[in-house]
Amino acid sequence: MKHSILLVDDHKIMRDGLRAILQFSGEFDVVAEAETGLDAVRLASTLRPRIVLMDIDLPGLNGIEATEEILRRVPETRVAILSMYDDENSVVRALRSGARAFLLKKASHTELVEALRTVARGGSYLSPEVSDKFLGRVQRGDLSQHSAGAVDSLTPRELQVMRLIAGGKTSKEIAAILGIGVQTVRGYRKDLMRKLNVNNVAALTQIALAGGLARPPHLSASA
Repeated sequence: MKHSILLVDDHKIMRDGLRAILQFSGEFDVVAEAETGLDAVRLASTLRPRIVLMDIDLPGLNGIEATEEILRRVPETRVAILSMYDDENSVVRALRSGARAFLLKKASHTELVEALRTVARGGSYLSPEVSDKFLGRVQRGDLSQHSAGAVDSLTPRELQVMRLIAGGKTSKEIAAILGIGVQTVRGYRKDLMRKLNVNNVAALTQIALAGGLARPPHLSASA
């Protein structure tokens, strides 16, 4: 069964290229295209696609704002950000909005398809260049003080689950690795969000990365 995708970019030539790549893969079905954030919200609310592939720079409602609104209306949809910018502010805002992936427009066709596969099965993905930036911040200690406080209340098992979530593992995969039930994993996920005061997996992943609990998930980690 193909995964349904909504393409959101204000440049038709970009959408045409993405559509061609996804159709050639044979794994994805582009159900609609949008040029603006408002159109993306409207179409996602109506069509409820598995994935929204979203640009950040959009007229009117930008991609970050559109992501937040889409996930508020259709929480089961997964958003993957595709941007030409890899600055820290854009990445952090995208993850905080609930996006499950952050890809650069210079990514290869192979990387794009692998990232969307990961997102479709419930995982997370960051482009290698973005991953390296986050890892560098952790190694420099830029985020260590905040992260240490955030994870103090977690049990050893919760830390295990959090590391696996940050590594892009799905609930089913985590259950198999730890030898526990899928519903138990979902319970841990819910408790982690409550304790850390976040409401999506992307934010959990950000805290795990900031605390040095995991290396950001990218192509080599999810293959």
